[in-house]
Amino acid sequence: MDMETIFISHPHHFERQALPPTVMALGYFDGIHLGHQKVITTAVEIAKQRGYESAVMTFHPHPSVVLGKQPELRLITPLGKKEQLIAALGVNRLYIVEFTPAFAGLLPEQFVDQYLDEFHVKHIVAGFDFTYGRFGKGTMETMPLHARGRFEQTIIPKMTVDGEKVSSTRVRKLIEEGAVEQLPRLLGRFYDIEGTVVTGERRGRTIGFPTANIALNGDYLLPAIGVYAVKATIGGQVYEGVANIGYKPTFHETREGLPSIEVHLFEFARDIYGETVTIEWHRRLRGEQKFASVAELTAQIARDKEEAKKYFHSLGEKTCILPEKEVF
Repeated sequence: MDMETIFISHPHHFERQALPPTVMALGYFDGIHLGHQKVITTAVEIAKQRGYESAVMTFHPHPSVVLGKQPELRLITPLGKKEQLIAALGVNRLYIVEFTPAFAGLLPEQFVDQYLDEFHVKHIVAGFDFTYGRFGKGTMETMPLHARGRFEQTIIPKMTVDGEKVSSTRVRKLIEEGAVEQLPRLLGRFYDIEGTVVTGERRGRTIGFPTANIALNGDYLLPAIGVYAVKATIGGQVYEGVANIGYKPTFHETREGLPSIEVHLFEFARDIYGETVTIEWHRRLRGEQKFASVAELTAQIARDKEEAKKYFHSLGEKTCILPEKEVF
């Protein structure tokens, strides 16, 4: 059964009697990392055991932006990507609540009454650090008080990898550092972004390395500037390649706006302008450099290409990218 996505503006107009009994996972869930996955799959499992529907309630935009703590925030999983990943976990319905100052102003007990009880929730699942209501005063310790016996709860404890908490903050830091090869152990997958192939400066083809210029389909957090070994999925086909995130200092003196993303795919010669592409970030090969000549640049790109090919060859039959075991 396909997941149903429902957008909600506060105040909502849902009526309890019109909704099925539900097990609901609660959280912002940026990244859908292994800890988030545990929260969501636990809700799905409990729902199956009890014959209820499974649901996820998340919020958009990010609370820290709405509450003025940050002017803007690029995301590990923009809304469309988050929706895809949640659907893949077998959830029946996804509630996306528009996070506004009015919604943020609800008292914890009002949030529970209006967004849990009125949504016919029989059981909630959330991480140990989930908060709700004005100033985040509601916690998983206060939840039973506000639930007043109307629903049960399951708290997912802290998950750790290498003795450190699996968190969106940790994932974000690794992306910003370019340490993308460490991400599968926290995400259960390589970090990827989705974009559309657009017309760039068309310089790559003149130096022997044609590239696809990618415009992002969402407010993705980009890895650190540099050159990466990547996999690109286009029309269901997966290709290996190298990608550059940066400002092309060999050709440009200034850094303005967002860095560009250019991908050179191996053994690939098709025209893909306008097509959607998913870029999976495997390993950072080097930082961005300014070269004295185009010849030096092309020689370095050739070396990058060989290094990326060696990396993908070394993966070989290695398929286990997850931690050996989950630690709670």
